[in-house]
Amino acid sequence: MNLLEETASGILRLLQAREVSSREVVEAFLERLEEAEPLVQAFLSVRAEEALREAEEADRKRARGERVGLLEGLPVAIKDNIAVRGLPTTCGSRILENFISPYDATAVEKLKAEGAIIMGKTNLDEFAMGSSCENSAFFPTRNPWDTSRVPGGSSGGSAAAVAAREIPLALGSDTGGSIRQPAALCGVTGLKPTYGRVSRYGLVAFASSLDQIGPLGRDAEDCALCLSVIAGRDPRDATSAPHEVPDYTAHLVPEIRGLRLGIPREYFSRGVETGVREAVEEALSILADLGAEVEECSLPHTPYGVAAYYLIAPAEASSNLARYDGVRYGYRAQAEDYLSLYLRTRGQGFGREVRRRIILGTYALSSGYYDQYYLKAQKVRTLIRRDFDQAFKRYDLLVTPTSPTVAFRLGEKVEDPLAMYLSDVCTIPPNLAGLPAISIPCGFSAGLPVGMQLIGPLFSEGLLLQVAYAFQQATDFHRRRPPLGGVSE
Repeated sequence: MNLLEETASGILRLLQAREVSSREVVEAFLERLEEAEPLVQAFLSVRAEEALREAEEADRKRARGERVGLLEGLPVAIKDNIAVRGLPTTCGSRILENFISPYDATAVEKLKAEGAIIMGKTNLDEFAMGSSCENSAFFPTRNPWDTSRVPGGSSGGSAAAVAAREIPLALGSDTGGSIRQPAALCGVTGLKPTYGRVSRYGLVAFASSLDQIGPLGRDAEDCALCLSVIAGRDPRDATSAPHEVPDYTAHLVPEIRGLRLGIPREYFSRGVETGVREAVEEALSILADLGAEVEECSLPHTPYGVAAYYLIAPAEASSNLARYDGVRYGYRAQAEDYLSLYLRTRGQGFGREVRRRIILGTYALSSGYYDQYYLKAQKVRTLIRRDFDQAFKRYDLLVTPTSPTVAFRLGEKVEDPLAMYLSDVCTIPPNLAGLPAISIPCGFSAGLPVGMQLIGPLFSEGLLLQVAYAFQQATDFHRRRPPLGGVSE
């Protein structure tokens, strides 16, 4: 039995059948992590001894016949902008390098309550600002399919860890594509829930009207199981939705006959690589063979999404990151007065991309420019939301590429911010509209994974997971593993 090739759901079934112990599971992934980390560098911190102790306790609970949680004994990784009590929460930034979280995020609380074992914290672009995991202050994460290439971002560490078989399940956050884009580039499954479906309490804020926590796993079943645990109303997050949480695993039926799928032509523009377009088109033909009705449609304001996002998100980041001043917590520079302290702390503590976005956001909010930039971007956001509203009057879901390209080489776009920003051209609009979306592996181009994005109406995660599951029952792209050394057949 090769535990590393099992999905999270598969491991839980083995644990429930007493065919394997939680300690054996944790030991297998710790060994894999030690083996693969020098190549991938997905983790910023690992709690090996604590994880083993918690695994042994999970085994004792099962032996005593006690109630066990839905995720009892399963190792899980957490993106390092989500608080885990007693562990560093650095956000990939020097300014929080030595910060230890005194509390758990709500999503982490819920994972622990169901018996999940937190294995460690994963790398990310600093404060989740990036599309390649190269903006981390500590080191870049590498793509397990080709370690000369990026894993995507900002949840690149979580996606790479799942792809490299270092962990079966991970949490990420998604502000403009930061779960789905790295999921596509690493060949795993990543779900961005509806805005408000999962509490943001304990998620370090980047852009508060856009941020959302979600799962990354090997397949739709893993994401459904995780979302069933972490979703729900939280009184500590005023933006969390009061909707009841369904059992998302109940939606995992391989039947999509009669579903109407819209294919927005704007997402297949000239910026999409030929290999990506061909893989997604082939995936669409598979969905059609499964009985879905596939039809081209239009979302006319899509081309303005990136411009609107890169005014709204930096403006909100400018406000959220003002708290890092060298006084209350985090990095503090040496200075002779308060103004010098503030300037030096932020200049030395923040990386180049974070400084760039703070400056952009501050400018967009400044007197005389607010109406010209930020307010206009919010109006564009409304138009994009209306496009989706109109489309969902006719279609059940929309289908697009997740990323216009496969994984690009490390350093290839670092000096070209615009090219980097365009990596999120397909994933930004659902964030602006607050919609749920999932990325699933749908093929390969030049030996690298391609992701297909499914976008649904508000709170349609169950339908997204149903279609993703049906596609994955008919294909094996999600089962293929990267050629990274060390995993035995």
